[in-house]
Amino acid sequence: MRSKWWKDRTNQQVLAILLAGFLFRSFIAFWLPPGFDEAYYYIYTLNPALSYFDHPPLVSFVTAIGIWLTGDVTQFSIRLGSLLLFPFTLYFLYRATAYLFSIRVGLITLAIASVIPIFQLGFGTFTLPDSPLMFFWALTLWVGAIEFFPREREFVPSYRIAVIGLLVGLACLGKYHGFLLGFGLLGFCITSRQHWAVFRSPWTILSFLLFLVAFSPVLYWNSQHEWVSFVFQGNRSVPDRTYSLMGAFNVALMASLYLFPTFGFPLWFISIREIVSVVKSRFSHSIHSFILWNSAPVFLIFTIIGGYQQILPGWTMPGFFAITPLLGLAASRWRSTTLKRWLNGSTIAVTALMLLALSHIVLGTLQKPSQYAILGGVVAPTEDASIQLIDVGQLRREFLRSPELVAALKNADFMFSNRFHLAGHIAMALTPINSTPITCFDRRDLRGFAHWSTAEQWVGKTALYITTDEFQTREDSAAGFAPYFETFTKLGEVLLRRGGVVVDRIHVFQGTNLLKPFPRPY
Repeated sequence: MRSKWWKDRTNQQVLAILLAGFLFRSFIAFWLPPGFDEAYYYIYTLNPALSYFDHPPLVSFVTAIGIWLTGDVTQFSIRLGSLLLFPFTLYFLYRATAYLFSIRVGLITLAIASVIPIFQLGFGTFTLPDSPLMFFWALTLWVGAIEFFPREREFVPSYRIAVIGLLVGLACLGKYHGFLLGFGLLGFCITSRQHWAVFRSPWTILSFLLFLVAFSPVLYWNSQHEWVSFVFQGNRSVPDRTYSLMGAFNVALMASLYLFPTFGFPLWFISIREIVSVVKSRFSHSIHSFILWNSAPVFLIFTIIGGYQQILPGWTMPGFFAITPLLGLAASRWRSTTLKRWLNGSTIAVTALMLLALSHIVLGTLQKPSQYAILGGVVAPTEDASIQLIDVGQLRREFLRSPELVAALKNADFMFSNRFHLAGHIAMALTPINSTPITCFDRRDLRGFAHWSTAEQWVGKTALYITTDEFQTREDSAAGFAPYFETFTKLGEVLLRRGGVVVDRIHVFQGTNLLKPFPRPY
């Protein structure tokens, strides 16, 4: 049986695409320093909870998988969960597309979704809430395709309706975007006359109950914390300025660039064309309507919000991921030579650019100066935002070189930094040396730190304050914390190098006897 499965050419192609993508993303995950959010989510794993201030709990679980498996805290270990999950996400997308259209369309869609850079990184490499979100999103599309479009019979609601409710709940445990998945499924059933039977089915009641069961950890946690997550996320979508069409256009343009132009612009074109076609047909094109309802609300809503509020590039991406089957369908009708040139050329360009960016972030190949600089380099470290991605492994090694700093770390009651994301990098680097608790002293944005400790619990304690050159040399951030301690002295600096050149300094201060709680914004 296994031999027969392996001999199938389609299965070989699917496995080859998934394996090639997994190996490439693993290479990036191994070398690329952790991003701001990734390091912050590591602190989630140090504070297990049913939910968190700014996200549901699954990102903590996915981040912890690699730490449990390897027993180490590195950029690779915190990403291992996402690396392992994404091949299944792609596979379910392929299965849904192949079921709805054809194996050929499924393979083309799989190839597209495997190459698009923001899908590779945001869904399949970095440890982000998007990773579990998209896993359950793709699985929902597959189960929904089988349920709503049965072979050779009329649609009759089955147990899969209940399964879909459970999967949407689990998607919401990954990221609150999951509510838009549920909204899309509801919109599809309302606008598709042949699927109205779902509203008369007892399976729908069970579906709603299973959704509540799956999402109950977030509801319970928030009920104990004044519904802070919903208030925080809701405030991010409330208009705080006049509307700007140019702002919305810029969001759409930036989305095309993050998707890579050879995919981004075609995705927008196909999306708009299909939306117009489906609306004109009064939603009679059921399969196309199903895909659009489960994708378009996401990128349309957040693009519109971009006209009055700053949004992150990843917020629109679940929608573009879910609509790739329609681009795959359109591409399947192209001439074979055109299709191959498009896919192969895009793959080569994306791979080359990602490797160039990786080489610069890790080695400083575009840095001036750098011993690995290409043609002498082009950007000075002081003007390069990529140095903010702290090499936590190097920071740990350099910190261990100083007996004084290691002793101070072990004698400290807690560590703190002045930004929540910077505290994540510090925790990744230093917690494996000694499990000293870490918190954040910031009057503006504490995120989860507001619930992982109280301001009063650190009074009378000794602390290490750790920050970067950006905040210390340029702003003298330590001056703002000194009055809160009986004594506040600098212990030293840890130099971080890239390409043989010092690109950042980590400043370490010791504060003894915190005299009063540091003020908190919430």
